[in-house]
Amino acid sequence: MTGTGPAVNRTLHPPAGYDFAGTVRALAMGAHDPCVRIVAGTCWFATRTPDGPATLALYRHGAELVADGYGPGAGWLVDRADGIAGLRDDLTGFAALAGAHPVVARLAHRHAGLRMPATGQVFPRLLRAVLEQKVTGKEAFRAYSATVRRLGEPAPGPLHPLWVPPEPAVVAAQPYWVFHPFGVEQRRAETLRRAAAVADRLERCADAAEATRRLTAIAGIGPWTAAEVVRIAYGDPDAVSVGDYHVPNTVAWALAGEARGDDARMLALLEPFRGHRGRVCVLLAAAAVQAPRFGPRMPLRSFARY
Repeated sequence: MTGTGPAVNRTLHPPAGYDFAGTVRALAMGAHDPCVRIVAGTCWFATRTPDGPATLALYRHGAELVADGYGPGAGWLVDRADGIAGLRDDLTGFAALAGAHPVVARLAHRHAGLRMPATGQVFPRLLRAVLEQKVTGKEAFRAYSATVRRLGEPAPGPLHPLWVPPEPAVVAAQPYWVFHPFGVEQRRAETLRRAAAVADRLERCADAAEATRRLTAIAGIGPWTAAEVVRIAYGDPDAVSVGDYHVPNTVAWALAGEARGDDARMLALLEPFRGHRGRVCVLLAAAAVQAPRFGPRMPLRSFARY
């Protein structure tokens, strides 16, 4: 990777045993996320800031973590690099809660270096979450990647291709049918446009609780979407994705040995971990825990011809 050097540089000091790769993986939508790439041990994170587009490069240098910033918003982004790297994650009280269940205790020990990132930005994660609503992962990725490449712009810095997510105003201005070729039906397109129209207010939320209230007041956004957003935007360790297709079964299987569970059962099993319920789900995902499969996978669908 060649090009001009970073505009801003910062050195961070993670705790012993910190799991850099596992932590930053939560930022990306798979290996080919247009806005987040992990290449040769470096996590490249592109976004918009109040000062303009920016790219953050995070990589290990011995026991330290280096944050390089590129673009007009480099300073703003590097100032938040510790949060993005999960170094603001507060595990206070979790060890005692985890010890109450053998599975959670074992996973907490195995993944002791895993931290929850906090980007400090709502709309970039909301864009992805809305496009993930009630579709398969492949459908969601196709829609997200196409939307970013059509409405976003190339990111600053030496890594190419890497894209900055679109400005909310640009998304809000699109007629819903612009999203059809990306596999997005009118319902999700309109939800995305409504959310984009109030993105400024969403970014000013003081914490995850306020953001959840504001998000769920938008037509088309429920608890699942809100939890997916605040888990990454605020690093909320208690955010549970109620309404998920797989998570209730995963929790029921891991914590009670039950092959199937609904949202109510999931929440009951997670209640002893209140304050860190989302962290338990993150640990289950890190361990690749899956409930037994009995039926067919969700089918892929196309809305492009509708």
